[in-house]
Amino acid sequence: MLGLAVLFFFVSTFLFALYVFSVVTKGLEMYEEKYATKGTATLGDMFLFISPAQLMAITLIIAFVLGMLGWVIFGWFMGLLLFAIGFIIPFWAIKLIRKKRIAKFNKQLVDALSQMSAAFKAGLTLQQAMESIAREVPNPLGQEFNLTIKEIKLGLPTEEALENLNKRVESEDLDLVVTATNVARKLGGNMAEMYEIIGATIRERFRLEGKINALTSQGKMQAWVVGLMPAFLGVVLNAMRPDLMGPFLASTFGKAMIVAIIVSEAIGIFWIYKIVDIDV
Repeated sequence: MLGLAVLFFFVSTFLFALYVFSVVTKGLEMYEEKYATKGTATLGDMFLFISPAQLMAITLIIAFVLGMLGWVIFGWFMGLLLFAIGFIIPFWAIKLIRKKRIAKFNKQLVDALSQMSAAFKAGLTLQQAMESIAREVPNPLGQEFNLTIKEIKLGLPTEEALENLNKRVESEDLDLVVTATNVARKLGGNMAEMYEIIGATIRERFRLEGKINALTSQGKMQAWVVGLMPAFLGVVLNAMRPDLMGPFLASTFGKAMIVAIIVSEAIGIFWIYKIVDIDV
C-alpha cells in the first residue's frame, strides 16, 4: 500500500511538472510571437537586425539575472518581482532607443530641408537632392534617405518610397514633409519655397518645445523626488531600527504593502508626466 502511495505521488508530481512545463512553454511562445517579433521589427526599422529568438534569449537572460540577484539579496519575493521586470526592460530599452533616434532624425531633417530647398533652386530633382543629402548627412537621416534612393532606383514609385520612409521613421515632422511632397508632385507647386516654410515651422516648434521642457522640468524632478522618498525612508528606517523593519519586511502584509506602495508611486509618476507632457 505504501509503495502504491509513493508511486502515485511521483506520477502525480511528474504529470504536474509536465503540465506546468507545457503552460510555461506555451506562454513563452505567445510572448515571443506577440512581443519579441514586434520588438525585432522595430529594431529592423532602425537597421538593427536581430531575430525574435535572439531577442527572446536576451530577455530571458536579463530576467533570470535580475531574479537571481533579487532572490540572493532581498529574498524570493523581490526575486519574482525583478524576474517579471526583466521581461519589460528590453522593450523599454527598444522604445527609448527609437525615441532618441526619431529626435535625432528630426533635428537633422531641419537642415536637410534647407539643403533640399537650395538644391531645388539650383535645378536638381528630388532624387538628386536626396542623394546629395544621403552622402553628406550622417545616420540616421543619411541611412534612411539612402535606403529610399535605393528603392526608387529599383523601380519603386517615388511616392511609395517616401511613404515607406515615413512608416519606418514614424516622425510627425517627416509625415508633414512626405505628405506635402506627394501633394506638390501631383498638383504642382514651388517645392523650394514649400521646404523653406516647413523647415521654419519645424524649427519654431523645436524652440517652443525647448521652452516648455525648461518650464516643466521642475515638475518632472518633483515627481521623482516624491516617488523615491518612500524607498529612501524605508532604507533609513531599516538601517536605524532593523528590529522593527525586519518583521515587517518578512511578513506577507509587509510585502503586500511594498507592492502597493510601488504601484501607487509608479501611477503617480506616470500621471505627473502625463500632466506636464504638453504636445506642440
